[in-house]
Amino acid sequence: MSIVRAVNLPCYSEAMPPPDHIPIGLDFTRTHKLVSQAFEAALAEAGATLPVWLTLLSIKSRTLANQREHAAAIGIQGPTLTHHLNALERQGLLVRRRDPANRRVHQVELTEAGEAMFLRLRAVAIAFDKRLRAGLSEEDLIKFGSLLAALRANVGQ
Repeated sequence: MSIVRAVNLPCYSEAMPPPDHIPIGLDFTRTHKLVSQAFEAALAEAGATLPVWLTLLSIKSRTLANQREHAAAIGIQGPTLTHHLNALERQGLLVRRRDPANRRVHQVELTEAGEAMFLRLRAVAIAFDKRLRAGLSEEDLIKFGSLLAALRANVGQ
């Protein structure tokens, strides 16, 4: 019995039998969704969301960068970042100041409350990473990194 038949994909029938293996893209997508949902649940338990974590991480790792640089680092559009920054500013987690060298540019910095939230979420991210690595050897992780790089290269062509 093939792996695909074992998971009983309804889109296949006797007239159109399934392939011998689950397509990599399908398996990867399912895994990505499961891992993402689990990480988002861990962040929610800490009182945050993935956009909050990514925004705080970008601000913390790019001191005095402007909003455009933060948006690019997170992989979102400027207006979406502005929405997140407005919410975080209302919560007292960050402050924005005009860049003295260019008044059209805002610099973003974490407040003490933002630093505390960052540290709490960093601990959640580290614990989640340990959870993902459980049972995997260093050799497994190196091979996994190589496989992910190969997948990125395959779709980047």
